Amino acid sequence: MAKKTYVLDTNVYLTDAYSINSFGNNDILVPFKVLEEIDKHKKRQDSVGLNARTIIRILDELRAKGSLKKGVRVDKGKGIVFARPHVLSLLPVEFDRNDPDNTIISAALAEKEDNPDKKVIVVTRDINMRIKCDALGLPSEDYQADQAVTDSELLYSGFTKYLVDDQIINQFYDGELVQATEDDITLYPNQFVMLVSNANDKRTALAKFINYSEPLRKVVEYKNVWGVKPRNKEQSFALDLLMDEKVPIVSLVGKAGSGKTLCAIAAGLEQVLEGDSEGRYKKIIVSRPIQPMGKDIGYLPGTLEEKMAPWLAPVQDNLEFLMGNKKTLDMYIDEGTIEVEALTYIRGRSIANTFIVIDEAQQLTKHEIKTILTRVGEGTKIVFTGDIEQIDNVYVDETSNGLTCIVEKFKEHDVAGHIILKKGERSKVATLAAKIL
Repeated sequence: MAKKTYVLDTNVYLTDAYSINSFGNNDILVPFKVLEEIDKHKKRQDSVGLNARTIIRILDELRAKGSLKKGVRVDKGKGIVFARPHVLSLLPVEFDRNDPDNTIISAALAEKEDNPDKKVIVVTRDINMRIKCDALGLPSEDYQADQAVTDSELLYSGFTKYLVDDQIINQFYDGELVQATEDDITLYPNQFVMLVSNANDKRTALAKFINYSEPLRKVVEYKNVWGVKPRNKEQSFALDLLMDEKVPIVSLVGKAGSGKTLCAIAAGLEQVLEGDSEGRYKKIIVSRPIQPMGKDIGYLPGTLEEKMAPWLAPVQDNLEFLMGNKKTLDMYIDEGTIEVEALTYIRGRSIANTFIVIDEAQQLTKHEIKTILTRVGEGTKIVFTGDIEQIDNVYVDETSNGLTCIVEKFKEHDVAGHIILKKGERSKVATLAAKIL
């Protein structure tokens, strides 16, 4: 098969610093403009900044082995990485010469002109850039190395239906042992199952699957968890997982108003502050990523607390609602039982005997999720909540964000549980807006 030359857009490197290893023995062209753009991101204190610094280091290591102008082999069996300038004169007159995307495209066009027998392909996460390439007759493709699923519609839901004989329903309600078999149905640890009678589909029973060697269990029905009462079966499933100390990793996905964050925080407060589970965890930490729009948070005026306030306000709202008043909340915050902080400041810590809630986890990359999970110490439970349809981070999408990765990568492990909350319960207005807008 003829070798190809791939031209990687800046956003590919900022998504995956090791992307140059993903193209086999094909060559990688690095336009000068990409080097400039990467340099602008190297001081960022997030995964994008980390990837920028990492790819700079990788390119420097290659430079030490040879000349990037002439080309350096990445590794044995891999292709050549080389850099070249752009040639703006190859662009149509309508194309903006100051647009970085157009500059990168011009470098690809120049390579194609110099090597007409070689296929030159632009790889970019930018849909519009791929459209431009297509208009110029230049092959292009998306970079999909971090996809957890091929389509967000295929995301593991944590719930399924299981058609059984009518008497099985009776046996389950009577407390007799009912066991699922691998020959009948494929299930994952801590997955919820609706047993449906094959004689009457109105006869059902809700169960929780642990593993194939244990019988199905009844879902634990929590009537009131720190003032929160489940309004639908998915919320009941969520509270079952949240209150189960044998499941240290929980992921909750749902649209705005589905109750994912409220349920998570309520379960944390219940297990930290009172109830039969008092003392299970020493404190609760509620955090969310700061997704800057424009300049990073460091550029904003004010103290650290003032800078973080707009991003942490939704968390504060949920806590104040559950605590009843701000005075009580402040008291617990002052004594360290409740911590509310930006995700940036969890790095470097080792957190034991704590109930952690990471809200808006769909804004995180796979690497950031890994960084967070490696902070988890003994006796800690961590809950990730988010809506994969509301992503502001340009370097991830519905299929590659950290929350989706958690769901798919951990579904086969008994330490994790997951459920998608489908119904909006905030208000009629919020539910209708989420549905029709």
